[in-house]
Amino acid sequence: MTRHDAFDLRDTLKTLFVERGAAPEVAAITAEVLVEGDLLGHHTHGVKLANGYLKDLAAGHASGDPARLEIHQTSPVAALFDGHYLLGPYLVRRALDQCREAAATFGIGMVSLKRSHHIACLAAYLQPLVEANLMPLILTSDPAVASVAPFGGLDRVYTPNPLAIGIPGREQPLLIDVSMSTITNGTVAKTRAAGERLAHPAILTGHGEASADPEDYFAEPPGSILPLGELAFGHKGFALGLMVEALTSALSGFGRKDSPEGWGASVMVMVIDPAKFGGTDAFLDETDHLARQCHGSRPADPERPVRLPGEAALARRRAAMENGLELPQDVLDSLREAVQGSSLAGQTAFG
Repeated sequence: MTRHDAFDLRDTLKTLFVERGAAPEVAAITAEVLVEGDLLGHHTHGVKLANGYLKDLAAGHASGDPARLEIHQTSPVAALFDGHYLLGPYLVRRALDQCREAAATFGIGMVSLKRSHHIACLAAYLQPLVEANLMPLILTSDPAVASVAPFGGLDRVYTPNPLAIGIPGREQPLLIDVSMSTITNGTVAKTRAAGERLAHPAILTGHGEASADPEDYFAEPPGSILPLGELAFGHKGFALGLMVEALTSALSGFGRKDSPEGWGASVMVMVIDPAKFGGTDAFLDETDHLARQCHGSRPADPERPVRLPGEAALARRRAAMENGLELPQDVLDSLREAVQGSSLAGQTAFG
């Protein structure tokens, strides 16, 4: 498989976004976040998304103009952002920067973000803040999409509703990025396009049966993605999904009740500075101790010792930065489509 330089990929995407009307700063941040998703191994939420973002820019559903962002500062630590469908990676970075500044003085900063465009891979935002011994927290939902049914129901109501948190550690930082559903929309679409079956029954058919066939999601009556915990313990994932809905759409005052259309996101961003609580050293002492205990736990399978959240992703990132980034064929195909019609056509490895 061909390996690609991460910086070259960023430059390619930045050029594509600028040519579709995005301001250079918006284009650069969006490109960086998308490539970061692939570096961490989240290929459904990385470079592959660029083609869709570019199409939305051309159609006017997404914006690359930073002047469209409205910031309503409601207190020294809290703010409401109205993104007016600016590209999501730019908005989330702006929100994290504002939260970080508030946390430096008050220990915590929080932004509620409405009318964002899609925000890509949540884990892609975490590492810079974790390396500064800060804890970033990101939650998101898409009020225009319904793919998960409530526990005990058959009709789709909400989205997988992921949350991400970065936890600093001297020995092993933690990057947590998990959905409140068994799998994501992107996984369903990718598996179906490949003509494959899911690794486990993560779909609830329209008749109430668990299935590993992604076609059951698109059947009549339509299926849905099972909440985290599936049929046995899905009430827990359902409850957590509702929590994310409350902390994103409800908190921002814009959500499903408003019947939005197109790709978008409601987001909550928070940054916590441990220095303003029990102290940074005490925090790191505790997280390092816990990480050592987890690593020291006797493995159920000797071939698969305990692995902490983000450990494998950070190892993949280090290897990709050193040796080049491998991209799956579906990602390459999407990128080649995006390059066609641009000034880069015929000038890059992607067409």
